[in-house]
Amino acid sequence: MNVLVVNCGSSSLKFQLINSDTEEVAAKGLCERIGIDGRLVYQPAGGEKEVTEAPMPTHTEAIQMVLDALVNPQTGVLKSLDEVEAIGHRVLHGGSKITESRVIDDEVVEVIDECCDLGPLHNPANLMGIRACMKLMPGKPNVAVFDTAFHQTMPPKAYRYAIPTKYYTEYAVRKYGFHGTSHSFVSKETIKYLGLDPDNSKVIVAHLGNGASISAVQNGKCVDTSMGLTPLEGLIMGTRSGDLDPAVLEFVCKKEGFDVKEMLRILNKESGVFALSGNLSSDFRDLEDAMNDGNEDAALAIDAFSYRVAKYIGSYVAAMNGIDAIAFTGGIGENAGIVRKKVLSYLGYLGIAMDEEKNKIRGERCILSTEDSKVKVAIVPTNEELAICRETVELVNR
Repeated sequence: MNVLVVNCGSSSLKFQLINSDTEEVAAKGLCERIGIDGRLVYQPAGGEKEVTEAPMPTHTEAIQMVLDALVNPQTGVLKSLDEVEAIGHRVLHGGSKITESRVIDDEVVEVIDECCDLGPLHNPANLMGIRACMKLMPGKPNVAVFDTAFHQTMPPKAYRYAIPTKYYTEYAVRKYGFHGTSHSFVSKETIKYLGLDPDNSKVIVAHLGNGASISAVQNGKCVDTSMGLTPLEGLIMGTRSGDLDPAVLEFVCKKEGFDVKEMLRILNKESGVFALSGNLSSDFRDLEDAMNDGNEDAALAIDAFSYRVAKYIGSYVAAMNGIDAIAFTGGIGENAGIVRKKVLSYLGYLGIAMDEEKNKIRGERCILSTEDSKVKVAIVPTNEELAICRETVELVNR
């Protein structure tokens, strides 16, 4: 089955065409500057990237350009659009009403729309992509794979905030968690890769990138995760603050004359390791180079990030009353050996022993722990597009 995987942002659209039988990517690309001027970057498997500048007033025109590229007689990978058998969409927020991937119907569209206040930057764009695909490929099944769905198995003790109940009952203020597609994919792959029992396993997934989150997965189900109502809660990230005393907002607002909107912008866009490094960079490659050159701010940023990751892992070991494996994934988790080493240095009490040579590996699946390590540790690269493809095929074939 050929599945078109679509991930829409407010002014962008990422796509992959995947053959579900072989799980190979036939073509991939990106539409940028939608609503501004428009640019399509398209690359067939084994071919060169093609860049096309053309107006894209809305996501409908962007999707149309993608479809035209896929059937282009010279560089396309399909003879006709009839060969696209399903479309899988990444959708940010399904709230508490949708707890699993769903074939899109009027009810699903309504829930996505209702959750726009919980995901104001993403849900409206996700809806635009869905509606564009429905318009241009009528009759094709569309599937929504929700970023929050995997975390909806958390118990109330994990997702409820200790604030007046009416904020939960009237406004649905609670922890939702994000990166769910990645956490679901990586936890399943980790269980298979390490030969664990899916029905009797305790896995912690550390999805570490510019956005970063950790999940505790017991017997294949999420029991806790670090992000909250929004992706701002939890770990220190590239430009996000992560956890902090909420009174910081009022204190700084009074000192600087900011409103809450401006303060939240700063916490999302100007904080994290970027701020700790003295506004040097949010890229760990830059931070590691600077640290090796003696930059103390860069060293602090890496130390603080790693420390927060280790603290969350420790708390999730307690939450599950044990642990079988830790999986590192995401751009930092898969590539930054220095972060993995620093994180694991705090976890010696678990009986973890790391192979220093294997920790030099970047971006490849491997077991980092030694044979006598009491807890297995691995790099397990994420593949959210493939995860969306698999979910789509499973639902369409039911």
